Amino acid sequence: MKTHALILIATALTIASCSKTSLKELQPTVTSDSKVLDAGNVNGRGGARSVYYDAKLLTVNMVELSASEVLIAGNKSTNKIYASNDLDDPQDFNSVIDAIPTDGFNPLWQQFLIVFNPGFTPHQFFSDEEVEDAAAGQSPEITLVNTGEIYRCSVIGPH
Repeated sequence: MKTHALILIATALTIASCSKTSLKELQPTVTSDSKVLDAGNVNGRGGARSVYYDAKLLTVNMVELSASEVLIAGNKSTNKIYASNDLDDPQDFNSVIDAIPTDGFNPLWQQFLIVFNPGFTPHQFFSDEEVEDAAAGQSPEITLVNTGEIYRCSVIGPH
């Protein structure tokens, strides 16, 4: 019964959070190649950005949600988005996502920052497998930092 109540609270917060965001409204989104996708409300096309999924460039719409801790606790199947910088900031590289609607997609995404370890040159990753491989092993190329932030992310088409 307690789990059911937590799920209901998390669902209500998710629905309420979609209309209130912490992103700066009405600012253009700039991809790492300095191309503005669109200006406007971040809940619509104005929140669009380019990301990679399995070496394919896609366009997604994303909005940071409030109450991240509650959403993470109530939803163990969030997807991951790997970013070079906080998603509220301009990106050095296009972010990488680990799912699309036909491959285990959940609209809730947990942000992980890619931090290059000393001695490695920063570069673009093209798939979540590349990111995870770079973070593995005895001398990993990168460190992944869980920001604890949750985003609502929709894949809206090819780039």
